[in-house]
Amino acid sequence: MESNSNSNEWLARFKGNSWISQFRNGSNPLMARYVYALMFLVANLLAWAVRDYGSGALTEVQRLKGCEGAKDCLGAEGVLRVSLGCFTFYFAMFLSTAGTSKLCETRNSWQSGWWSAKIVLWVAFTIIPFLLPNTIIQLYGVVAHFGAGVFLLIQLISVISFIRWLNDWCQSEKHAERCQIHVMLVATTAYVVCIVGIILMYIWYAPEASCLLNIFFITWTLVLLQLMTSVSLHPKVNAGILTPGLMGLYVLFICWCAIRSEPAGENCNRKAEASEKTDWLTIISFVVAVLAMVIATFSTGIDSQCFQFRKGKIESEDDVPYGYGFFHFVFATGAMYFAMLLIGWNTHHAIKKWTIDVGWTSTWVRAINEWLAVCVYLWMLVAPVIWKSRQTAESTQV
Repeated sequence: MESNSNSNEWLARFKGNSWISQFRNGSNPLMARYVYALMFLVANLLAWAVRDYGSGALTEVQRLKGCEGAKDCLGAEGVLRVSLGCFTFYFAMFLSTAGTSKLCETRNSWQSGWWSAKIVLWVAFTIIPFLLPNTIIQLYGVVAHFGAGVFLLIQLISVISFIRWLNDWCQSEKHAERCQIHVMLVATTAYVVCIVGIILMYIWYAPEASCLLNIFFITWTLVLLQLMTSVSLHPKVNAGILTPGLMGLYVLFICWCAIRSEPAGENCNRKAEASEKTDWLTIISFVVAVLAMVIATFSTGIDSQCFQFRKGKIESEDDVPYGYGFFHFVFATGAMYFAMLLIGWNTHHAIKKWTIDVGWTSTWVRAINEWLAVCVYLWMLVAPVIWKSRQTAESTQV
């Protein structure tokens, strides 16, 4: 009875106060997530500033002598140190909020309030890595490769789950008739954009027959699009044309990012050369890439339901609106991911100003991520069919 009264009191305070007082009193977890995203954006910009403009200050730090004065190494280590501070903060938040289920819990107040203490904590975690020895930072750089891979996998599953949810929603009995025309229009548009995009990539990134790698990337993307469509339309799967169309857009985008990550100066990447010569275009591309990364991290962090094993759980009014622990875990791995983008997945990679995710390592990471996306998508389509056939076989044997 006491817990119910506390819950009702908390909900009344949440609904009755203005959004400003809710934020000040730490009673609005929906608003709190935007503050965490803003802090993450600041960390991204700080890492970029340290990489591009902090070489002079970094040289004065005696603990960075392990770079042997190499400017690129100093920039990469500066990024890793900022990333380590950001990761530590969000991982500490993950440990302190994981398992929170009710709005009336004390940990919900910690999630939504105590901003003065958390800002001090964030600043401290940002400064401490610059006092650590070089060996720890190099070790973190190795671990960050795996953490960034975990982030890409989580993001991948989140995107595919959303596409499948949208398809299931449109195919449900309640919305099937109303969505039929919309599904056809969206799917047709998606396929047209995919075909046009592939043609443009052939023109831009494979102008010569010697561009074998780019030809392979683009052609293989076309093959994967055909494979996803064939499996989706198989009678036993019957997933429709919406999901392969949207997935086609997704893998096409990843393929484009992979080719764009190739270093400038290659004859097969003339767009990269053009962007390198146009300063304003390079700056705009960089800003858009940083904002897209923050938005992707934010949207993935609030999508914890696609990783729940118990589906259809009845939610009550005093349940938390999103998984706090999962939210901060995504941001912690996102801190490792933005470090990898800023250093091109290579601590000894030559980094140019206003560039992000450039280098052959970045290219192959993107390419593998595309192929993994298709594998996960196909498995999500085929797994229910295999599971159903096994259950049928077992029941027949019994």
